[in-house]
Amino acid sequence: MLYHVHMEVSLPADMPAETRADLIGREKAYSQDLQRRGKWPHIWRIVGEYANFSIFDVDSHDELHQILSGLPLFGYMRIRVTPLAVHPSDINA
Repeated sequence: MLYHVHMEVSLPADMPAETRADLIGREKAYSQDLQRRGKWPHIWRIVGEYANFSIFDVDSHDELHQILSGLPLFGYMRIRVTPLAVHPSDINA
C-alpha cells in the first residue's frame, strides 16, 4: 500500500542544542533504515520549510501508523497522510 505523507516539524525554540542534535541524529538513522528496507522509498525536502513530502510503501494502515509514531521527532510533527491508488491513466500500471 502506498501513502503520500506530509510531515512538518516544529521544534521548540528553547530546546537545548544537545537535545535537538540527538533527536535529529536518531531521526536520520531511523528514516535511513526504513529507506534501506524499502518502506520509505521517496523523501523530498520542501524548500524553505522544516518539512517533507514522502512516499511510504507498507503492508497496512497499522504498519504506517507504527512507523510514523516511532519517529523520534513524532511529538514535534504535524503529519498528514493520503492513501494512494493506481490511476487508470497510468501507462506504467
